[in-house]
Amino acid sequence: MINQTLLAKLQQVDTPTVCNAIEVAQGKRGFNQFTRGTMLSSAPDAGAIVGFARTAKIAANEPATEAADIIKSRRMAYYKHMFEGPRPALAVVEDTDYPNAVGAYWGEINTSIHKGFGMSGALTNGVMRDLGDLPDGFPVIAGSIGPSHAFVHVKSIAETVEIFGMTVNDGDLIHADRHGALVIPLDVIPILESAIDKLLTTEKLVLGPASEKGFNFEKFEAAWAAFEKSRT
Repeated sequence: MINQTLLAKLQQVDTPTVCNAIEVAQGKRGFNQFTRGTMLSSAPDAGAIVGFARTAKIAANEPATEAADIIKSRRMAYYKHMFEGPRPALAVVEDTDYPNAVGAYWGEINTSIHKGFGMSGALTNGVMRDLGDLPDGFPVIAGSIGPSHAFVHVKSIAETVEIFGMTVNDGDLIHADRHGALVIPLDVIPILESAIDKLLTTEKLVLGPASEKGFNFEKFEAAWAAFEKSRT
């Protein structure tokens, strides 16, 4: 679980900030549990979405080959899985057709259902649509935009998925925004809030002087020296 103070802090900062803060918490560079490549946000001006992953896999390029009753049963099991579990929660859904995904699983109806379940947003390497009609307060971070749902169907539930090079297990804590997404390591959660505060304070040592009138190379050198000293 995550305390409300940390949750509020995570919702206030962007994903690059959290990415850097995790390295502050770990005391080294090299954190790599993040997405690669450009993703798209249905609400680029919205804040970050934070929550525990509820995972699934879908496909859409070809019709399902299993019996209709099996597909229907799995679809209902999928929605039950999304409804259950700890909150806050994010739907993290891998489209197994990627990089040739064509079926927009995330449209007005499906996003409204997930929002109604109390979820905070969705992360997918697949397709979204109905931009402008998606409900407020439920950002979708997706791999592409398209007009059709094609033959979209659920293939599996609660399995490990991969989104733009990032491995996600059901229950992982996710932070995502228009930059992409990352998995927050469980071992840094107790100190992540203080790491974010330290990072933001440290950055001001450069950002403050750089925004002041008369900023020059000499002032930059002094600011950068203070910045590097604070990071060691």
